[in-house]
Amino acid sequence: MSINTTHENINTWLSHLKEDYKVAISVDCVIFGYDNQELKVLLLESNMPPFEGQESLVGDLVRPSETLDDAAQRILEQRTGIINLYLEQVATFSDIDRHPLGRVISTAYYSLIKVQDYAPEVKPDGLKVTWKSIQDINQLAFDHNLILNTCLQMLQRRVREKPIGFSLLPHKFTLKQLQSLYEAILGIKLDKRNFRRKIKNSEILIEHSESQQDVRHRPAKYYSFNKENYNRKLEAGYSFDI
Repeated sequence: MSINTTHENINTWLSHLKEDYKVAISVDCVIFGYDNQELKVLLLESNMPPFEGQESLVGDLVRPSETLDDAAQRILEQRTGIINLYLEQVATFSDIDRHPLGRVISTAYYSLIKVQDYAPEVKPDGLKVTWKSIQDINQLAFDHNLILNTCLQMLQRRVREKPIGFSLLPHKFTLKQLQSLYEAILGIKLDKRNFRRKIKNSEILIEHSESQQDVRHRPAKYYSFNKENYNRKLEAGYSFDI
């Protein structure tokens, strides 16, 4: 647009903009949960044709008065009852035909939580909300399989780069529990010896004198995450890598 454009031309341009660029913005929340050595995701029952009754991610349209971050928190609370959850923005999805009702561009967020700490509620709209294992998910509504897979790839990169997975374990845990957590998130089997050598060499664990009780196998030692040492190493240029 020319710098000399008159107010009349600007108003005309804005009028065409409203007519020709009718685009809705939505938010989809991919909430990963860890429970019983499984990575799960929070799914919602869709009530929109042609996907009625099909599983979908937790999402909705953004209101004109909201930021994307505000909308993500509101939608999550309205749909599931979960409040004040840390969400990280991942990507925007803008395929022209991704939504049956028209042009809708969606921004995806993800979070990783303990399933037992966030029990979803059935809200007034009556839509069913459930935790489902990643391994058991088939076809989701809309393009939500693509969104889910994109967020999962982001999560898998994050847990290799930062020790975010420790927050999903008890304060004291065994190395087997820690390895099971990483295997569930990464979707691969890790070599036991290499994993333990790498995690011990990282010097971010506290080894406790106590071990498991009342187990049939050899009791395993307990460990906990040494957050203070990790932060000190981080300031010195330490790079976490699993």
